[in-house]
Amino acid sequence: MSSPQPQLNQTSAHSTIGVAVIGTGFGQKVHIPGFEAHLKTYIAAIYHRDLAKAQALAKSYNVPHACSTVEEVVALPEVQAVSVSTPPSTHYEMAKTILQAGKHLLLEKPTALSAAEARELYHLAAEKGVAAALDFEFRCVPEWLQLKQLLSEGYVGEKRLVKIDWLVPSRADSGRSWNWYARKDQGGGALGALGSHTFDYIAWLFGPVKRLCASLSTAIPFRPEPKSGELKPVDADDTCTLLLELADGTPCQVCISAVTYQGRGHWLEVYGDLGTLLLGSDNLKDYVHGFRLCSSLAGQSLTPVAASAWEFSKTYDDGRIAPFMRVVDRWVEAIQTGTPLIPSLEEGVYSQLLMDLAHESDATGTWVEVPDLKKFLAND
Repeated sequence: MSSPQPQLNQTSAHSTIGVAVIGTGFGQKVHIPGFEAHLKTYIAAIYHRDLAKAQALAKSYNVPHACSTVEEVVALPEVQAVSVSTPPSTHYEMAKTILQAGKHLLLEKPTALSAAEARELYHLAAEKGVAAALDFEFRCVPEWLQLKQLLSEGYVGEKRLVKIDWLVPSRADSGRSWNWYARKDQGGGALGALGSHTFDYIAWLFGPVKRLCASLSTAIPFRPEPKSGELKPVDADDTCTLLLELADGTPCQVCISAVTYQGRGHWLEVYGDLGTLLLGSDNLKDYVHGFRLCSSLAGQSLTPVAASAWEFSKTYDDGRIAPFMRVVDRWVEAIQTGTPLIPSLEEGVYSQLLMDLAHESDATGTWVEVPDLKKFLAND
């Protein structure tokens, strides 16, 4: 998955990095507390398109600068890096402005609205020599890291089947408001919100995908507009089922839904000729808290596997903060030392490419071949 990294512009390993936060939904819940708690970052600016709201937020967090345009953000000399956690439709233009200014970038998934946009950002980051990270948190969760190690050691032997279920009720209430999440053209839907993570960790754990077949559906076709209450059409998926053939031939089955009351949560099953690994959480309110890992050899009973080697030094009420801080650790190290960064925009491009191909497969009703990532990146 990783190609040679560009030479990064570095800052002193002893300096504290000034970060601007763009996005005050997820950003306020996860990014702001994460950067406040991190020993090598401080928040230099907060952005909101409404300047009064930006000023109020900056005051409440004792942040020196409030901005209502991205151009204002990147013009601040104190800002060396910027995090973006706005809706997907804004990612491309915001990220492009940030990268063109030579600022380091931490971007929420999905990367953009298309793989072509994501690829352009990848090349721009390389041209400017900046560290551009994607917040794929599952790469930093203890139980997932333990699973990765066991797979790397060949615990299950030759893989026979990978099965993933991610069934949650976050959009199950038909009275939940219509917004960007309900709009396909805005990057909404379960595939973008959850599938972007899934495609990334499939590549991380098992390697590239050879081909895929997808079916996307919308169970709730209308939702009320927040102010008027008028029912507005929903064209973004709330359930997606996927069949993938990995490059090594392993079949992979994925079912993702955001409209399942009392869904079983998030589970990953790996079956091989030597054994089985089962990782999952039935926590329907926090998608990071609650994971447990079990293993079995040769058909014996499943037994719990500890992930003590990967435990967080500190946890938070919101389970997303601790793994986010581990992503920030990697980002900061890349900024300060120029070391290769994973997950980067390269991983973001691959996840976005698989999402694009899932939409293509759904539209055509066919299996779709997945191109080699390096060739895709080189094809401008």
